[in-house]
Amino acid sequence: MTDFPGPRPAAATEVSDIRGDTWLERATPAAWHPYLTLARLDRPIGTWLLLLPCWWSLTLAATTAAPSAEWGLAGAGELVWLFALFALGAVTMRGAGCTVNDILDRDFDAKVARTARRPIPSGAVSPRQALIFLAGLLAVGLAILLQLSWTAIWLGVASLALVFPYPLMKRITYWPQLWLGLTFNWGALVGWAANRNDLALPALLLYGGGIAWTLGYDTIYAHQDKEDDALIGVKSSALKLGARTKPWLIVFFALALAGFAAAGLSAGLGALYPVLLIPLALHFAWQVWSLNIYDPKNCLRRFKANRDSGLLLLLALGIAGLLG
Repeated sequence: MTDFPGPRPAAATEVSDIRGDTWLERATPAAWHPYLTLARLDRPIGTWLLLLPCWWSLTLAATTAAPSAEWGLAGAGELVWLFALFALGAVTMRGAGCTVNDILDRDFDAKVARTARRPIPSGAVSPRQALIFLAGLLAVGLAILLQLSWTAIWLGVASLALVFPYPLMKRITYWPQLWLGLTFNWGALVGWAANRNDLALPALLLYGGGIAWTLGYDTIYAHQDKEDDALIGVKSSALKLGARTKPWLIVFFALALAGFAAAGLSAGLGALYPVLLIPLALHFAWQVWSLNIYDPKNCLRRFKANRDSGLLLLLALGIAGLLG
């Protein structure tokens, strides 16, 4: 492969992760399009992966709480409100994280076929404009965070110590996927705290399971870029593991299942809960069995399928909690 000092030739943009003529672009003014793309609103999978750990912990905390006179329609209404707040917060903070990532990675992105047409390396948005946009997103995120309990607020503020350094991790370690796991699953702690105003073992176990889950799905994702990453000198678990990826995915997903199971059982979910995790285990097995690390489209489909993994866990938590 040849090193490119700037954006790749037009032929290389066929593998770009920027897709034009989406429903979002058709529904919004043209001036908004670069910013919607910068925040990845045209690709909601990242928002799902950030949101689902929040919803897991909200569900686990709510369905295993000791019965109280306050629970009922008011309690259910508050839970729905929290679900909605976290959904809006996930959209906002995922957009902020992507903006930070693109500001710091703009020179690297210009050399990778999949990312060369992103708004900053393509020139559609300047770094200064991106910083202003980032400030607006962070202001919205703060307004959402202030609706939560004090424990959740402080945990939310602490998450920034993970969000901002993340784009730099690929320059210093082969395990930026681990840092992403620490970052993307922080909502498992915040969701529990928003409901209980404390931090307990089930939330920590859920967080640990989520970290292992992210190690799995983001290693799959990183296989799309491994040749370009090696060329420009950035690191990933895909490069580190190479042909050994599948055995390690089994380890990551097994650890994820163990963390998820332990979280529910420690919170008081009954014997039905581990049975309800069987569909999730089968989904993980399908990902590993059908993965082709040499086919970027195959990797992208397995990566995106992890929205369904997260929803399967949410369903298991909900059913076990309601029937327990």
